[in-house]
Amino acid sequence: MHIELPEKLYYSMGEVTKAFQVNASLVRFWEKEFDVLKPKKNSRGNRKFSKTDIENLKTIYHLVKEKGFTLDGAQDYMKNHKNELNTFEIISKLEHVKAELLKIKAQL
Repeated sequence: MHIELPEKLYYSMGEVTKAFQVNASLVRFWEKEFDVLKPKKNSRGNRKFSKTDIENLKTIYHLVKEKGFTLDGAQDYMKNHKNELNTFEIISKLEHVKAELLKIKAQL
């Protein structure tokens, strides 16, 4: 899955839910279930997601939505299979490069 987000330090909940095409309630639920998600909250309680949070959300989305893991299975996999997650990051970057190349090809 390729996520289109502008280069920023922090992303709002609306930007995150639009990029991942999920409900805000699902992101809040994942925040409670996965220790790696720690978005900052402002004085109003609005969540601001960092780049690290976005990468963790990509991993969680991939494991739960694309691979069909249970929440417990995804948590266990994230803790015990760090090397394989690095492979996922490499594949994700390659998919991004492919998407950019396809955009260039379409413009030609």
